[in-house]
Amino acid sequence: MKKILFASLMLAFSVVTFAQSKVDATVKMNTERHDFGKIKQGEPVTYAFEIKNVGDKPLVVENSWASCGCTTPEKITEPIQPGASAKLKVQYNAAAVAPFTKDVNIKFAGIDEVKIVKIVGEVLSAEAYAELQKQSAKPNSKS
Repeated sequence: MKKILFASLMLAFSVVTFAQSKVDATVKMNTERHDFGKIKQGEPVTYAFEIKNVGDKPLVVENSWASCGCTTPEKITEPIQPGASAKLKVQYNAAAVAPFTKDVNIKFAGIDEVKIVKIVGEVLSAEAYAELQKQSAKPNSKS
């Protein structure tokens, strides 16, 4: 009797596991990593990740959050229809002078797996950024 009960439980678990969608089978991102390059301290930057619904049902973004308070994803409130796309705007505040890598988590309704995208770059002080701009504006003296 224990074997039958165990086999029944395993079958039920298998059905539930296969019934849940995988995030990559339903969602296609334009990119999973955006590099801002070198940016000036104190000047926030924004990038919009494009989320495409490649599934056959409307896709609802339950929540989106970042790995720290310096990164703010904008909430997508409308369902994304099959074949349609939506943009998830992510802003980085550029307060601290340093290289950065930040995760943005996206949770979709009915999908247990969280989609993670990244923003990266380097924040430079105003002086260092001005010097970089001056260096890149110089004509190349080598022919």
